[in-house]
Amino acid sequence: MPGELKGDSVIVSDQREGSQLYSKGNYGYPLSGGGLELDLTEAVYLAESNRLLVESEGRRVGFDELFAQASRQNEGFDVKYLVYRDMRSRGFVVKTETGGFDLSVFPRGKTMSNSRPEYMVRAVSERTVLDISDFSAEITHTEGRGRELLYGVADEEGDVTYYKMSMRDPRGSVPACRSGKIVEGVLISDRVFVFDPEDYGRLKEAGFFGKDIGGALQLSLIESCFLSEKGMLKVIGNDGKSVGHGDLKRFGAETQSDFDLRISAYYDLRSRGLVVKTGFKYGTHFRVYEGSPDECHARYLVHAVPASDTAMWPEISRTVRLSGGVKKDILFCRISDGTEYLEFKWFRP
Repeated sequence: MPGELKGDSVIVSDQREGSQLYSKGNYGYPLSGGGLELDLTEAVYLAESNRLLVESEGRRVGFDELFAQASRQNEGFDVKYLVYRDMRSRGFVVKTETGGFDLSVFPRGKTMSNSRPEYMVRAVSERTVLDISDFSAEITHTEGRGRELLYGVADEEGDVTYYKMSMRDPRGSVPACRSGKIVEGVLISDRVFVFDPEDYGRLKEAGFFGKDIGGALQLSLIESCFLSEKGMLKVIGNDGKSVGHGDLKRFGAETQSDFDLRISAYYDLRSRGLVVKTGFKYGTHFRVYEGSPDECHARYLVHAVPASDTAMWPEISRTVRLSGGVKKDILFCRISDGTEYLEFKWFRP
């Protein structure tokens, strides 16, 4: 099927052939008076598939030359093309996009005439530095249009892995509550120990705080700050002097990295009725339960990030794969003026 290269598009002038391309794969856009206009991504794909013969001023333009020209005219064309090509090979109708997204993908088996795009896709390299704030804005935009956000990540061998992004609103059934008596704990190093056996049960009933280590209940600094602020815990230093809530928070910020970030996420998660424990063995800040840890497994792994945090895709890939392997949802808790939860999930279209 012949087509003429004109600037950043290829024109199929023959009305019958253009109609065939459009009706059988939704390639291009029909022109008034007949014919079809293909963008360079579509044209490169059809040329690679030996379905389109491209010419320019009577001279044949091969796949290699067409690919090179498209790369000169479109920044990041190689990665976008890999994702486009992969989606097309999976049977989807795919159109190039503008305005921050690279591709729009229609439901499998549907066409532009009888459906709306199901996914908005960003095509990126595995070496791309990503900004969490971009995800937040893009998720809000796509979900507001009734679509889902996908990232197609092309690795150095050209294979594409997809990640679905969405906003989550985690909720649990264990609100933290006062236990009546104020529990007393001793600050030793960067942990607080409660030695009175009767107080173990009080803190468990109040929200499953701490960990029983035999002769004492061990509380993390974040748990201790939370309980102290709620008037449920009185902290005594090794010198026998009382440690106020403000001093305890300052001590935490001085001795532990990301303490302020983590405590903001902890407070928000607890306000949602969730039970929060360390996620160290999973490589995240917290593991989070919707109910009693004695009766259910942790539903979420939560990692707190600042509003404009940046990361690399291999880091995201490792985190998502790990969470999937232990059958938990990974949420990134973005701390800004408020708190929001972004989910990254490996996805097979």
